[in-house]
Amino acid sequence: MSGTSEALTPPADAVAPVRHPDAPAPGELLGAHYDQCFGCGGAQPHGLHLEARAGEGVSLTAEFTVRSAHQGAPGLAHGGVLATALDETLGSLNWLLRTIAVTGRLETDFVRPVPVGTVLHLEAEVTAVAGRKIYSRATGRIGGPEGPVAVRAGAVFVEVKVDHFVDNGRPQEIRAAMEDPDQVRRARAFEVNP
Repeated sequence: MSGTSEALTPPADAVAPVRHPDAPAPGELLGAHYDQCFGCGGAQPHGLHLEARAGEGVSLTAEFTVRSAHQGAPGLAHGGVLATALDETLGSLNWLLRTIAVTGRLETDFVRPVPVGTVLHLEAEVTAVAGRKIYSRATGRIGGPEGPVAVRAGAVFVEVKVDHFVDNGRPQEIRAAMEDPDQVRRARAFEVNP
């Protein structure tokens, strides 16, 4: 990221990220962390339906197609939607660490317009971990995974306990997610939330 702020620079005592031994294998589709998630959930009619795949180390690739419901200016993706795609991609990295974390800071650079109908190809990686803070970055390209950069972001996620969601979420959704018989879906429902 150009002009990365001091808040996104890991401290000197930060360590390299370590992929959890139970993380999905490289190339494996991560799936939605929560069906109602605007970023990746399949039950959101106007959501991004972003699909992420595990990469090597603590990295992943993702993509989503910009639809008419995602536009800001006529025929172009809304900047907030692009920031959401970056946030969702960066947040998905936490599943490779098997850490429950929330977005603490997200800085986005908008490099070029992204037209409706475009597939945005994203790649992201965790760069460092310092205590409860997870430092990461992502890049979004158009025209293919090697195409020109359209957006990029740096982020800091903060590890939290599941109580963060229980104390702040709507009770009926929290209860439904916690009672899901699928242990993986239950765990993933709480992996990222602003």
